[in-house]
Amino acid sequence: MRRSRHDREILALALPALGALAAEPLYLLVDTGIVGHLGTAQLAALALAATILSSVVSLAIFLTYGTTARVTRLHGAGQEEAASAIAPQALWLALGSGVLVAGLVAALAGPLVHLLGGEGHVADLAARYLRIAAAGLPCALVALAGQGWLRGMSDLRTPLVIVVAANTANVVLELVLVYGLGLGLDGSAAGTVAAQLGMGAAFAAVLLRARAPSRRPRWTLIRPLTTIGAQIFVRTFSLLACFVVASGVLARSGADALAAHQIAFQLFIFLALVLDALAIAGQVMVGRTLGAGDAPGARAAARRLIELSLAGGFAIGLVLLALTVPLPRAFTSDPGVLAMARELWPLFCAMWPLAAAVFALDGILIGAGDTRYLAAAMAASALVFVPLALAALHFGWSVRGVWAALLVLMAARLVTTGARFAGQRWALVGAPA
Repeated sequence: MRRSRHDREILALALPALGALAAEPLYLLVDTGIVGHLGTAQLAALALAATILSSVVSLAIFLTYGTTARVTRLHGAGQEEAASAIAPQALWLALGSGVLVAGLVAALAGPLVHLLGGEGHVADLAARYLRIAAAGLPCALVALAGQGWLRGMSDLRTPLVIVVAANTANVVLELVLVYGLGLGLDGSAAGTVAAQLGMGAAFAAVLLRARAPSRRPRWTLIRPLTTIGAQIFVRTFSLLACFVVASGVLARSGADALAAHQIAFQLFIFLALVLDALAIAGQVMVGRTLGAGDAPGARAAARRLIELSLAGGFAIGLVLLALTVPLPRAFTSDPGVLAMARELWPLFCAMWPLAAAVFALDGILIGAGDTRYLAAAMAASALVFVPLALAALHFGWSVRGVWAALLVLMAARLVTTGARFAGQRWALVGAPA
């Protein structure tokens, strides 16, 4: 690959974004390792609870992406006061959403776990984990809004500092509570809540310090965030529904299958951060460049982002293929779980080049504000995946069938987003109205 004039800026944006993105999944990987050694039931319970919590937080990603998409355009157009005015409004939207979601998760913990196929002792452990962890959700959503505004202002270093500090504290608390005080799975959940409270307070302080004309809630400024957010919500809901269906199918296939899926899925979330960091750089660069009226520059930067992301995807897939045997053993010594991991591993490795291109295209289209198309494209891809996953349950294909369906899902997303990018209808210039 030849060097590009965009490489320096991509690197300057992607590296701090990668650090901030890596902190939480790294914690989840550590959490998986710590809880996994408590026993298979605890690991399976964590898989169910983590699926629900990560789904809730991921659905709220509209607080990040919607804020970034609007702020980066205003920032690129030189409308700094209008960009700053969004900061406190994003905070109010996040707080309101967070309190509502936390109450629902705590109240519906049991039914949610059973909906995913949890039964008996595993279901009881997962529901208890959820009720404790729900207390941290409002602060987790404030953190999403804070990151979105800071990214839109091209400040990716402040989120890095806050998130790394919070998640370092999270790991320390977990070790103390789980092993030092012997609180087991409850200690893991409590440590997460404590760290999220600190993280949310730090991001709230940043949003309230912005030079906004008013810090009171203003519907005229919140409404555009909800419009973009609703489209991103549909896109994210469709994607997460696929992952929830995958977990639900495997929960009904047995604890070994679900635990193996948890290992692969958490590795996917963590390693995808390299590609997601490039996608965030794409959001910022494309939105800012289009806001400044430079469509050719946005298209050139977007093409380079796709090239770099593809290179990363192939590299990750090859490394994982070489680590087929030793890597799963870092998370479990259970022979049944390891056998299931071996079945899904080739499909897991093959997914990465497709995922690389999809992540880059997602970032480009979100930065361009083309969120309505993304919502429709993702919903269509989900309609391809769900019947395949349900067929895996019906025919007993277990992890191999579910991960084959996930591979098809990624291919469908590549076709739909790739077609949109090739048509160039996404490259509309100017600041948002």
